Amino acid sequence: MLLGPMVDLARAVAARLIATALIVVAATAFSTQSSGAEPSYITVASTTSTQNSGLFRHILPKFTETSGIEVRVVAVGTGAAIRLARSGDADVLLVHHKASEEKFVAEGFGVRRYPVMFNDFVIVGPSADPARSAREPDAAKALVMIARVGAAFVSRGDNSGTHKREVEFWAMGGIDPSAASGTWYRQTGSGMGATLNVGAAMGAYALSDRSTWLSFANKRDLRVLVEGDPRLRNEYGVILISKKRHGHVKSREGQAFIDWLRSVAGRSAINGFRIGGKRLFTAIE
Repeated sequence: MLLGPMVDLARAVAARLIATALIVVAATAFSTQSSGAEPSYITVASTTSTQNSGLFRHILPKFTETSGIEVRVVAVGTGAAIRLARSGDADVLLVHHKASEEKFVAEGFGVRRYPVMFNDFVIVGPSADPARSAREPDAAKALVMIARVGAAFVSRGDNSGTHKREVEFWAMGGIDPSAASGTWYRQTGSGMGATLNVGAAMGAYALSDRSTWLSFANKRDLRVLVEGDPRLRNEYGVILISKKRHGHVKSREGQAFIDWLRSVAGRSAINGFRIGGKRLFTAIE
């Protein structure tokens, strides 16, 4: 069960943002083709965490300055980003669910997956911690403790990379929270920021990527309760969309972006992005 009008509004806004982004991309592409000019931009389908954290605002101008190639980002959940890439509405895919990324490549939609960077997931919750999950080193066991006492938990419920990982952790604990949907378990159908807003208002637990949590201003009484489990590692991969599937893909420009992300300059830009002195992402060499 979803959270009524709040969720409907969030979903409607997300749908409008995706539609608007695709219309702008299509219109620009038509204009470029009509004028015969060489494309000087690429479209990257990515996640809300890379966009909302401010990472792209930090690194993309550096790439554009070096290459002359503009990067236009469509930021949605991982599931939606993969669907856009499958449809040929992007040149590059940058998301954070390795199994889905590898499947995307295996099915011929992507050329190759490159690991780019990582951060981690954390379980946040109210300071009172009714489930007494704080200091539990095992993330799956912490979720079991939350379920046992029926403490409020908000989930993105949007098939994003974060949602997929959350579902995996519930499964590790032998719990299907969907059976409690609408009671203590609530699905927002929204991005991480909107879900954290709901969690803050309800005093609920949630699984969040650390970058969004650090950049999130409306924490209220929420704090990080569970962290450090090696399984909470959150790795991002980047993939060039296959030109064999979609002939209009800008392979040269897209590969240039991928190569830059993996270069010394790109890794330095990723590692140099900080909020309050804290590094949000760590580049993979």
